[in-house]
Amino acid sequence: MTWLQNLFNFLALSLLRLFAFLPYRLTIYVGHALGWLAAHIPNERAKVVKTNLHLCFPSLSEREITALALTHWKLFGRSVIERSRIWLGSGKQITDIVTVKSAITLGDRKPRLLINPHFVGLEGGFMALSVLASQHDWPRGAGLYQNMKNPFFNQKMIEWRNRFGGKSIERQSRLRDLIREIQSGNFIFIAPDIDLGPRDSIFVPFFGIQTNTITSVSRLARLSGAEVCLMTTTLNEDRSGYTCNISAPLPNFPSDDVKTDTERLNQYIEELVRERPAEYYWVHKRFKHRPPGEPSFYN
Repeated sequence: MTWLQNLFNFLALSLLRLFAFLPYRLTIYVGHALGWLAAHIPNERAKVVKTNLHLCFPSLSEREITALALTHWKLFGRSVIERSRIWLGSGKQITDIVTVKSAITLGDRKPRLLINPHFVGLEGGFMALSVLASQHDWPRGAGLYQNMKNPFFNQKMIEWRNRFGGKSIERQSRLRDLIREIQSGNFIFIAPDIDLGPRDSIFVPFFGIQTNTITSVSRLARLSGAEVCLMTTTLNEDRSGYTCNISAPLPNFPSDDVKTDTERLNQYIEELVRERPAEYYWVHKRFKHRPPGEPSFYN
């Protein structure tokens, strides 16, 4: 690691620690400002956001797409700054801004998979549930993660996410290790709406587009006998904080058909996104891989 990388890591960590203890309202304003700035500086991700929105909402005008993209960037910037409080703040700081509402009995140790789509509040829901689990002696939360390119912050994020007794599990971990966690009654968080390449994935519709989607939710549920529940963390109407909603188990899930299950999950997530389009992670290249012979959307 070069001295420049060390300097960047030190400055970034210092800023996170600063924002973790500043007044919450101030962090919101700073986040919105950073998001506004990101939306107006030409960059690859700004193009990705607009490409995704055009693909998923073809009936919107260019003006409407631009307005939606700007709102998204402001909420995305806010969520980045709020992670300072979520990763480094106390348990009370986290539960003060994230309320958990559940249609299932938390802590009953039933094998479950919690499907956590990529909304801007994703990290808050995961951490709030981990805090509650540590306070009520519930089973721990275990989340799958993808390694970051920055090894320093990759290790830091694992430490921060695990500090209330949670466990971070690399996506490439052995299947039996995951099944053991599930059958022990621990909360298993999976965010399946990300393009991780062709391995263990199939193309199924998402917003009417054939989308590369992992099949692990269906396979894990079948092998472990786990219930599958949706877990969405979204902004409150007054925008003062977030609510993490955990649904009742999906009916007749899993089925005997992995493709049918994966299609159903994409449909559930699409319905949630349509309700709150500005809060979804449009910065991801959700349609990165294409079926054979189809050109890239992002060139």
